[in-house]
Amino acid sequence: MNREFDIQSYMTAGVERIVTDALRATVKNPRESAYMLKFAAASKKASKKRAAAEKTGEHIPPFLIASITSSCNLHCAGCYSRCNAATTDNKPVDQLSGEEWKRIFDEAQDLGISFILLAGGEPLLRWDVIQEAGKKPGILFPVFTNGTFIGEKYMELFDQKRNLIPVISIEGNKEKTDSRRGAGVYDKLINVMDGLCEKDLIFGASVTVTSENLKEVTSDDFLTSLSQRGCKLVIYVEYVPVTEESTELALSDEQREHLLTEMGRIRSDHQEMVFVSFPGDEKSSGGCIAAGRGFFHINSHGGAEPCPFSPYSDVNVRDTSLRDALKSKLFTKIIEADMLVDDHKGGCVLFEKREQVEAELNALNG
Repeated sequence: MNREFDIQSYMTAGVERIVTDALRATVKNPRESAYMLKFAAASKKASKKRAAAEKTGEHIPPFLIASITSSCNLHCAGCYSRCNAATTDNKPVDQLSGEEWKRIFDEAQDLGISFILLAGGEPLLRWDVIQEAGKKPGILFPVFTNGTFIGEKYMELFDQKRNLIPVISIEGNKEKTDSRRGAGVYDKLINVMDGLCEKDLIFGASVTVTSENLKEVTSDDFLTSLSQRGCKLVIYVEYVPVTEESTELALSDEQREHLLTEMGRIRSDHQEMVFVSFPGDEKSSGGCIAAGRGFFHINSHGGAEPCPFSPYSDVNVRDTSLRDALKSKLFTKIIEADMLVDDHKGGCVLFEKREQVEAELNALNG
């Protein structure tokens, strides 16, 4: 790994760009703009906390991904969470309680973590946890949801707690969305988006980018349709093949380069929205930013993992603090072994190196 690369400066610049874009995107929505101004101040304060920690040799990432449930009502084709058995149809057992998630959110705020991405399963099945997140206005919580549980109850909560941003999963047009998520899902999502727009509520869209839908989901037609419905955030997530049969859906090197090029054009042409690409340009960031470099993942049972696509853990936040979880021996091994920087296919270097990561974990466990 390039030891001269300054991950702290890189991540701080990334956070500042997102906050600046968010302020611009919400300028015509007085309530949302007022919240974003307050969040900008909180984000700057959090950044100073992370910088102070960096000077003492402690690296705090600005992002955390929290999978707050292992339950989901949909069976999306190629779902990495189901393939990893992180999401099942069985009744959840031994998941973190709302009170335990509250403690994690408290610690995250104290550390200077600015963004916590709530995922699952389907996170809106955890009303208790979503309520706790709403009590932390200094942290922005994008809620990655399939959208099917957004009704009046949640719309009222999103209206009251502006730090909760529903990010609705959509695959492009009706055919592509229903093909992956189930018949009738696209129409439900459009109705939900229209309902959020009518109530002047901010929401985003999460798009899994594959070799099949890349052209469509970066097109002006698709993005304009989202914008006209009130969407203010689009998060592109490169598809990670979870079976040998699905490898053809992963972006090729050429397609990944095309997506990076398109991001510049899209941000320029659609300044009314915020755009984030994950994992994005790993070469410019000194490699993958998982394992605590830019973010890490907590699963629904409390295991601290490098990434949702790398479900391996040697520490549980039930047994230790969030600060100590960041010092995971597994995270340290992954970073020191330069596992995050090698060339790879399919958007996720750690998924490709799962056997190596698992071997490191087994070695740690003796």
